[in-house]
Amino acid sequence: MAYGFLDILSTPGVRAAQAANGSLEMWEDFSGHRAFDRFTAAEAAFVQVRDSFYIATVSESGWPYIQHRGGPAGFLKVLDERTLGFADFRGNRQYISLGNVASNDRAALFLMDYPNRKRLKILAHMSVRDLAAEPDLAERLSSPGYKGRPERAFILELETFDWNCPQHITPRFTAAEVAVASSGLHARLAEAEAELKILREQVARAQNQEINP
Repeated sequence: MAYGFLDILSTPGVRAAQAANGSLEMWEDFSGHRAFDRFTAAEAAFVQVRDSFYIATVSESGWPYIQHRGGPAGFLKVLDERTLGFADFRGNRQYISLGNVASNDRAALFLMDYPNRKRLKILAHMSVRDLAAEPDLAERLSSPGYKGRPERAFILELETFDWNCPQHITPRFTAAEVAVASSGLHARLAEAEAELKILREQVARAQNQEINP
C-alpha cells in the first residue's frame, strides 16, 4: 500500500537525504498502515475542535507563504470525507494566500493540539468560492456569534494527510483551558478562605472576651 504523504513529498533530493542518513530503506519498506486519502471519524473529531491552524501556499516567486488562521472552535469544517472548508474572515487585506491560490492551488496545513501534543498534517488543493452565490455553503461554514466578517470561502480538496509523533511538541494552554483546569483549585481556595474567615472571627471573639470578661 502506498504511503500517500511521503510518496508525494519524497523527491529525489529527499530520498538522497534519507539514504545519506540511513533511513531510506525504512521508509521504502514502510507497511502496516492505511491509506491516508479519506478523513475518518478520528480526523473529523480532531478538526472540529480546533480554533486555529497554519496554512502554507506557494507564491509565484517560488517562496512558500505560511499564515496563521484563527477563529471560534470548529470554524474549519469537515464537509465530507475528502473536503474541508472555512470562511475567509477579513484581516489585514494583503490577500497573499488568495493571490497565491490563483496561480497554484497547492496548500499544506498544520493543525496543532498543544495540550495533548498532537499534530495533523494535510496536503490539499485549495479553491475560492463566492459565499454570496452559494448560500447553502455559507450556512455550512458559518460560525454563529463570531464577529469576524467573511469575505469568501476557501475549499480544500484532500490529497493526503498524516499524523506526527508528539516528540518535541511543547504543551501549551489557552486562557480558557487554564481556567477549566484550575476551576477546582479556585473552588477549594474559596472554601479555605471562607473557613479562615470564620476562624479569624472566632479568635477575635475569644480575644475580646478575655479583654472584656
